[in-house]
Amino acid sequence: MATRQTRALAKAAVGPSVLVLFIWMIVPLGLTLWFSLLNYNLLDSSSTPFIGFQNYQYFLTDPAFFSALVNTLKLVGGVLVITVVGGTLLALLLDQPIFGQGIVRLMVIAPFFVMPTVSALIWKNLLMHPVSGLFAWLAKLVGLQPIDWFAEAPLVAICLIVAWQWLPFATLILLTALQSLDQEQKEAAEMDGTPAIPFFFYIVLPHIARAVTVVILIETIFLLNVFAEIEVTTNGGEATTNIPFLVYAQALKQFDIGGASAGGIVAVILANIVAFFLVRMIGRNLEA
Repeated sequence: MATRQTRALAKAAVGPSVLVLFIWMIVPLGLTLWFSLLNYNLLDSSSTPFIGFQNYQYFLTDPAFFSALVNTLKLVGGVLVITVVGGTLLALLLDQPIFGQGIVRLMVIAPFFVMPTVSALIWKNLLMHPVSGLFAWLAKLVGLQPIDWFAEAPLVAICLIVAWQWLPFATLILLTALQSLDQEQKEAAEMDGTPAIPFFFYIVLPHIARAVTVVILIETIFLLNVFAEIEVTTNGGEATTNIPFLVYAQALKQFDIGGASAGGIVAVILANIVAFFLVRMIGRNLEA
């Protein structure tokens, strides 16, 4: 009886918060879904006729959508490769007893607390500037021609900026998993004279596999919504426009609220499909 009363009390206490959160999410989603069925343009908001699924048809058949989808996948894939590989290497380094380990860990974590807009401005003006940037100075120092990153390789530049922000997150997760490795396994491998590379691939990598899948899931969900870095550095363009920026451009540059709402619903559906498959992948990994 006490257990039933406790559960009922817990549901009653949590219920209002759940209801508020549900309304907080469902009302904007419902309005977006409704606007996506209207011919709603900010330049003529007095007339918003119902047009059904025409906005979805226009959005999905627009060549810009396929280009944005490819850019989104390239951005997510590139950042994941950099953060997972780089995070693993940094985690292995930070797991070693090095001088100033606390300061090094603090410096590695620091980029995660920098706002995306600020980090994009730093990379654009201080590091990747083709004339006065640090990379240009280093290139001239060794006799190479500086690269105009945002003109010659804009998507690569954005991948580097976003990866720099997410590298601390991957490092912390993988370092935590690495430190949970059984010390007896390490000592046994050292006593047997196991080389570093086989030790990593046969002992360390299987141990941190679950942490890697968690990093991939969480980062993918957030990387599908990258926007600030693109707005600050390239302001869109065929080479860097992803789906969130395409929706933004349609809403606030073309003033097409109906089309942008349809794009937003499409983006939500695609994100849920990706999350579904990633969650299934992680579930299988955790059960293994």
